Amino acid sequence: MPASSGMADLPVTAQIANALPMPVIVVGPGLEIVFVNPAAEQFFSTGAGLLSKQTLRDLIPFGSPVLQLVSQAIERRASVGERHVDLSTPRHGEHVADITVSPLIEPDGAVVITLQERSLAQRIDKQLIARGAVRSLHGMASVLAHEIKNPLAGIRGAAQLIEEQLPPNERELTQLILDEADRIRGLIDRMESFGDTRSFPRAPVNIHEVLDRVRRVAESSFARNVKFVEQFDPSLPRVSGDRDQLIQVFLNLVRNAADALPEQGGEITLTTGYRPGVKFGAAVAGERLSLPLEVTVRDNGAGIPSDLMPYIFDPFVTTKRGGSGLGLALVAKIIGDHGGVIECDSVPRRTIFKILLPKAVIGPEESKNA
Repeated sequence: MPASSGMADLPVTAQIANALPMPVIVVGPGLEIVFVNPAAEQFFSTGAGLLSKQTLRDLIPFGSPVLQLVSQAIERRASVGERHVDLSTPRHGEHVADITVSPLIEPDGAVVITLQERSLAQRIDKQLIARGAVRSLHGMASVLAHEIKNPLAGIRGAAQLIEEQLPPNERELTQLILDEADRIRGLIDRMESFGDTRSFPRAPVNIHEVLDRVRRVAESSFARNVKFVEQFDPSLPRVSGDRDQLIQVFLNLVRNAADALPEQGGEITLTTGYRPGVKFGAAVAGERLSLPLEVTVRDNGAGIPSDLMPYIFDPFVTTKRGGSGLGLALVAKIIGDHGGVIECDSVPRRTIFKILLPKAVIGPEESKNA
């Protein structure tokens, strides 16, 4: 939408704005929201109808420089901008964006705001770096496997021999030794899995079948009292990946969500959507990633402590008593191995894990059988 356009021209130029991949917001002289494009609806996780009933102040955090940018654009009658502006709010989630504000000729005081989100691109780069760091655990795990597993087996065997010579009512300490030995071995096994760089067979996977399987497993075991809500895009293309690994990913996310829910009124929402035409630059990879398939797992639990949010995908970070802290790290690794990205936004009573995945390229013969 050119800065010279008046608001009377909005219905014509709206088609152009709607086609743009970045969020576009038209703000009136009283800071009322006049128009938003679909990218802005997605950015704020709110429909155009609700956004049109709000003002710009409702969308930005207190103390944000956005209002000052609006004033400068109107005063100078020229476009102004600022990079890396924090737009995070409890209602609309965590966002960092480059902002450009351009004045409209009429009515006086109206502006067009365009946003270029940076937070997701930064997370992509961070996850690409983290993947290399996580795989370095493989070297440490290999050392542990050699230096600990062998003597651990001896300790466990000795404990079993001692236990056989004790009456049943005196085996509490030997059982403790056996349990702890098994726990340590399991931890080392999980650490070794991070270094598995072997390629895996890929095939077009229907993500809805994966989510349905996960829901049925959850409802029959650890989430019997949880209400599941499914909001699926029936036309969603398939993802190229490994079905069993994707089941593991979403089973882990749903289990974490269920663990965080209150005893009554717990709800988990599974959502899928297709976001075509948007690519993200990843400086570390030296390429642009096209990740149009979006899957979200949302719960109304207690939320993740804010001080842990920057580290939740790092190994050994956990909020669970007795947890290993490897679950989400393994989830991030699997998603990364599929060429995707995972991100999280959490406030009390609303935690959302968003997974972005590339779609499968299906040949003519596969299309007939899909």
